[in-house]
Amino acid sequence: MNLYIDGDAFPNLLKPIVLRSIERLGIETFVVANKKIDIGKSKHITYMVVDAGADEADHKIVEMLCEGDLVITADIPLADRAITKNAHAIDHRGELYSVDNIKQYLAMRDLMEKIRESGEMTKGPKPFSQRDAHQFANQLNAFLAKHFR
Repeated sequence: MNLYIDGDAFPNLLKPIVLRSIERLGIETFVVANKKIDIGKSKHITYMVVDAGADEADHKIVEMLCEGDLVITADIPLADRAITKNAHAIDHRGELYSVDNIKQYLAMRDLMEKIRESGEMTKGPKPFSQRDAHQFANQLNAFLAKHFR
C-alpha cells in the first residue's frame, strides 16, 4: 500500500501526525501538489510538484494510484476517483470515504456548488481545529492498523 497526499491545502496540524505514521510503518508516500509542500524529511516520502492547474495534482495521483492505496484529500471528486479505482480516501477531518458514502458526499458538494453559482451566499467550511486533527489521527491510525501490512 502506498500513501498519496493531495498537498494542496494540506493542514499544517496534520503534517506531524502523518509523518509519524510514515516513519513508524515505513509507508511509501507521495506528496503531490502545484507547489512545494513540506510535511517533513523522510526516506519514505517523494515530493512531486505538478504543473499549475485546477486538477493537475488530482490527475497525477489518480494516474499513479493502485488498488488498496490510500489518498489523503479534502477534494471529494478526487476521493470519488480513488474509490472508483478500489483505493481508499480519508479527508482532513477524519472522514473515511467509501463506496457506501462517496456518492452522497459528491451530490452534496455539487448541490452546494449550484447554490453558490446561483448567487446565494453560503458558509464555507468551519475553521480547521485541533479536534479535527485528533479525529483525523484516530481515523488514520485505525485505517493503518486494519489495512497496512
